[in-house]
Amino acid sequence: MLIAEAREGVSAALGRRELLAGAVGAAVACSGVVAAGCGDGKRDSGKPPPAIPMCKLGRTGLRLPILGYGGAALPSAWGNTLSIEARVELVRYAYDQGIRYFDTAGNYMESQPIIGEALKDRRKQVCLVTKVECTDPGEVRRSVERSLKELQTDHLDILVMHGTPGIEQMSVRQAMKVHDEMVRLRDEKVTRFIGMSAHGYFDKALALIDTGGFDQCMLSYGYVPRGYDQIWSERMTRLRDACIAKAEQKGMGIVAMKVIGAGMLGAWSQAVVPGYDPQRLAKLPAAAIRWALQDRRIDLLNIGMRLKEEVDANIQTITGKHAYTDDDRRLLSDFAERLYRSDAVKAMRIED
Repeated sequence: MLIAEAREGVSAALGRRELLAGAVGAAVACSGVVAAGCGDGKRDSGKPPPAIPMCKLGRTGLRLPILGYGGAALPSAWGNTLSIEARVELVRYAYDQGIRYFDTAGNYMESQPIIGEALKDRRKQVCLVTKVECTDPGEVRRSVERSLKELQTDHLDILVMHGTPGIEQMSVRQAMKVHDEMVRLRDEKVTRFIGMSAHGYFDKALALIDTGGFDQCMLSYGYVPRGYDQIWSERMTRLRDACIAKAEQKGMGIVAMKVIGAGMLGAWSQAVVPGYDPQRLAKLPAAAIRWALQDRRIDLLNIGMRLKEEVDANIQTITGKHAYTDDDRRLLSDFAERLYRSDAVKAMRIED
C-alpha cells in the first residue's frame, strides 16, 4: 500500500507549536521584530489580515508565523504564469498578510531574484532561507555568494543543505563535508543557522539528523507520501517519522514541505484527477493542511503559493479551526484512491 489508514491517526505528540491567535505583537524574529499580522498591505475589504498562529522554530529560538512561503512556486518553468512584476508583488503581498518565513534555492531559477526584490526593504522583518545544492564542498561558498547577490542581502537566517540535488546524491560522509563548509559560513556570520532538507532518502536524513550538527530540518510531510519525483513505500514513511522523532529529541526546528502534495492536492488536482467534483477539489488544500497540523511536533508549514488567492485561502485555513474532521478524512481518502491510479503517480518512481 502506498498509504495506510493508520497514517490518518497521526499522533498529536506533545509539540512546541504555540497557537496564539492574538499574538500580533509578540514575535521576536530574525534580525528584528516580526508581528504575525503586521505589514503595509491590507486585503481588498480594507480589513487588516488575521494574525497567523506562531511557533518557536526549535533551538534557533526564532518565533515565526506557522505558515511559510515556498519559493518553488515562483518559477515560470514550474507553472507560475504571472509576470516578474506580479510575482514580486505576490511575495510582498504574502509579507503584508503576515508571512515571515521565505524559502528558496539557487536552482529555483528566478525565485531568488524575485524574493530579493520583494523583500529588500523588509530584510530585518523576515526569516530568509536558501539552500546549498552543491555536492562538492569546494563549491559551497560560491553558491552562497550567488544566492546573497540575488537575494540582495549580506546574510541568511538559515542556510539549508538541499535534498535534491544534494543529500540524495551524496553519502552521509560526503554530506558532512558539505556541512563543514556550511559551519564555516555560520562561524563567519554569513548565516545565522544551518539546516537540511529531504524529499525522501530518509535513511540518510536520519543519520544526518542524528549527528546533532543541524539547527533545522525540512522534510516532506503530507497526506500524499511523495517527494520530488518519488512515491514512498511504508518503510520510507516510517523512516521519515523516525526523522521527526529524532529531530524533536535534538531540539531542531521542524519544517514540513509537500504539505499539499506539491500541488497534487491543490493547483494541479484537476489535471491529475480529471473529472473530479470541482467543489470537492476546492476543499482539498485546507483538508491537507489540517491533516499536517495534527502533528504538534511540526513547527512550520512551508507551502508554495502561486496566486494571492492561494495566500488568502491558506491563511484562512491556518487561522481557522484546526480540527481534522471526518469530512476531511473522507475527502482525502477518496481523492487519494483515484490519485494513486493516475498517470501522474504511475510515472513517479517508488522509493523503498
